[in-house]
Amino acid sequence: MLTALLIFLPMIFSLLVLGLKPTLAKFLAFFGSLAVLLISLIIVFKFDKTQGNQFTVDWTWIASLGINFSVGIDGISMLLVLLTTVLMPGIILSTMNDDSKPSSYYSLMLLMQSALIGVFVARDGFLFYLFWEVALIPVYFLCLVWGGENRGRITLKFFIYTLTGSLFMLVALIYLYFHTPSHTFAIDALYDAGRSLDATQQAFVFVGLFLAFAIKMPVFPFHTWQPDTYTVAPVQGTMLLSGIMLKMGIYGVIRWLIPVVPLAVKEWGMVAIVLSVIGVVYGSCIAIVQKDFKRLIAYSSIAHVGLISAGLLTLSVVGMQGAMIQMLSHGVIVFGLFYIVEIVSARVKTRELSQMGGIRNVAPLLTTTFAVIMLGSVALPLTSGFVGEFLLINSLVQYKLWMGAVAGLTIILGAVYMLKTFQKSMSGETNAVTSTLSDLNYHERLVLYPVVVLVILIGVYPAPLLDISEVAVRNLLSLYPDLSASLK
Repeated sequence: MLTALLIFLPMIFSLLVLGLKPTLAKFLAFFGSLAVLLISLIIVFKFDKTQGNQFTVDWTWIASLGINFSVGIDGISMLLVLLTTVLMPGIILSTMNDDSKPSSYYSLMLLMQSALIGVFVARDGFLFYLFWEVALIPVYFLCLVWGGENRGRITLKFFIYTLTGSLFMLVALIYLYFHTPSHTFAIDALYDAGRSLDATQQAFVFVGLFLAFAIKMPVFPFHTWQPDTYTVAPVQGTMLLSGIMLKMGIYGVIRWLIPVVPLAVKEWGMVAIVLSVIGVVYGSCIAIVQKDFKRLIAYSSIAHVGLISAGLLTLSVVGMQGAMIQMLSHGVIVFGLFYIVEIVSARVKTRELSQMGGIRNVAPLLTTTFAVIMLGSVALPLTSGFVGEFLLINSLVQYKLWMGAVAGLTIILGAVYMLKTFQKSMSGETNAVTSTLSDLNYHERLVLYPVVVLVILIGVYPAPLLDISEVAVRNLLSLYPDLSASLK
């Protein structure tokens, strides 16, 4: 029941906050997010790292179609549920200085949290698709109603991209459904159905699933919706998109692509890895030349996600564990970076780096916080970013030496654009724009200081998190003992 409570509690609070005054809605939404966080921590405390799927709920829903409300948590989904429940209170808390948002703003965020958790715990193909689609609706309206300039055109592009990918996934799931003996969407039955297909049929399913997941991450060349959407979205929408929602695509590859069509992964996995590595270099190079602070962080996200995707598809324990820890690290870091962008741009009324400078002279706390989070982004040892990137690059080196070398450029290029950004915004002398900038207030410190702690804590001692996912990762890869070897 705890798993079902994780899904339905934010949905209940989403309804409760509707119609309330903004301040009351904000506090009730924050209280609701804390309650969901508490439940997730109880699950972590009770979670048995040596076991597979736990805290299961299996209710018959539409028996005639073989659809069940089937959910559960293993080590892989546990980390992503934890990421979602840890970030959501911070996302809501980041609005504490803003009373302009109505209750519907907080209602949409809580509804999205419910759908995101549903995606990560679903054990039924139709239920997974349902939560996948529901997660799109709140963020679409957050961007459309409260977004910036040209939000109508940009959010329409985002909606079309993601909806198109979802339709491909639905076709693939229905195709698998009709190949199950009893016509069911149960995850194990879909696994068996996928593995029973020949190479050509698996390739068809691979294309349908991979397109949906690649667009959501996004992987090059399916990324074109991302920079504009991240830039135009309100900061909380950007946090949800970058910190949590893109992890849906990575999770989909782990849970619904690799186990279902191993022959197709063997045949086309190399292509997917090459596209991911191209995205690493492309995203980094474009980030270097950006002048807009927020847009720079958006392109850096493409590079980081490309590395996660590439390492994951090596189908090694090292690569998959690296993907798990890097998803957590990236979610925490990008949340902090986008919030810092919002703080700075709200004070100086611009996101143009060329108009900034000297912020360290007037806002030392902001500068120090940005420095720590930025160093985590460039994978400095003893920060959270280093652990994941080391494991991912290690897996790529073992897979193909040249590919690991190319993917490793993300560390060098990342250092170039992030240190350049720090220099332009924080160093130097203050000017007319930055001279009156105030330092972090109480609420901003309350949001950012936990991010700094997590960046350092995960970097210094990642073992507890890696232990949570290790058994689930090994169980997944043990289903296909010859697959990872055949890819090398």
